[in-house]
Amino acid sequence: MSLTHRKDLGLLVLRLGVGGVLFAHGAQKLFGWFGGHGLTATAAAMEQMGFKPGRRSALAAGLGEAGGGLLLALGFATPVAGAAAAGAMAGAVAVHYPAGFFAQSGGYEYPLFLGYSAAGLGVAGPGRYSLDHTTCHVLDRPWVAGLAFSASALAGAAVIRRRREHQLAAASSAVPDD
Repeated sequence: MSLTHRKDLGLLVLRLGVGGVLFAHGAQKLFGWFGGHGLTATAAAMEQMGFKPGRRSALAAGLGEAGGGLLLALGFATPVAGAAAAGAMAGAVAVHYPAGFFAQSGGYEYPLFLGYSAAGLGVAGPGRYSLDHTTCHVLDRPWVAGLAFSASALAGAAVIRRRREHQLAAASSAVPDD
């Protein structure tokens, strides 16, 4: 087995694993599958976490995770898929950040790992065993990757900044005036 063949198989295994986990994670939010709570309950939880409006935030997170995960697993529009999933996971990292790094204490280890894995696949490309390869990489071009990751970074930063502003406003209104 050649080195190129092994790399393509390795990318397939990574895409299926990371994409499958991300799809399941997002499907919990969107549809209540795999023990999830569905869009309505996720929207309420997002509101409590400071993501407003909650329904739009839940829909964006669910689509970024489930849609990005499915596209990663298929190896289709891989840069867009990796960027979308990484952007969605940036919001999750922001939520878990106050608890520290490790997941066992509620930290951001798990969403960070998923986000970096998705981003790495988006940058590396899907390999030969993918729909991108079958379609002659029409949606797997350097300019697509640059645009997708730039848009994801800007959107993620805006969402996290807006969440922080909502948290600060809620905290200041909860403090009684003397």
